[in-house]
Amino acid sequence: MIAASDLRAGMTFVQDGKLIKVLDASHHKPGKGNTVMRMKLRDVRSGSTYDTTFRPEEKFEKAMIETKPVQYLYSQDDVAIFMDLETYEQYEIPVSTVEEEMKYILENMEVKIQFFGDEVIGVTLPTSVILKVVETQPSIKGATVTGSGKPATMETGLVVNVPDFIEEGEMLEINTQEGTYQKRANK
Repeated sequence: MIAASDLRAGMTFVQDGKLIKVLDASHHKPGKGNTVMRMKLRDVRSGSTYDTTFRPEEKFEKAMIETKPVQYLYSQDDVAIFMDLETYEQYEIPVSTVEEEMKYILENMEVKIQFFGDEVIGVTLPTSVILKVVETQPSIKGATVTGSGKPATMETGLVVNVPDFIEEGEMLEINTQEGTYQKRANK
């Protein structure tokens, strides 16, 4: 069992038979009354997100999540196909379940899939990925890193704000937690 005050973003717990993932958690102390935990949560199975509050002392059953290294093969219709790197077993995950993660995944890329018992519940990304810029405005001569930046579309369809000197065709390192440009990738 885990107390609501110990829940952090990324943790998963069971509530009323539902598998719930914490997207955001913060302490809130109103002017009057007791401290509460404000949470943004997602039902892992249905994909719905909602905001709620808990008393800090409320207890929940922590979900035991296992991960396996896999390779992303391809998407067909509305299913993403992943292959276990050890047993070569293939897993089909509905694209709607991993829609946000798919913006960072290229074919043949290694990621980890998450299991709750035998049920596949999601994908864990590396902290950063290298993607190619397929569309952006022309670079501005004399542009510096401190400029306001411009939008760039990556090869997966992800749109990231990048510095003005970045050009189409460049390989960039992208932070997967925040969806932000980190630096040019080494060539």
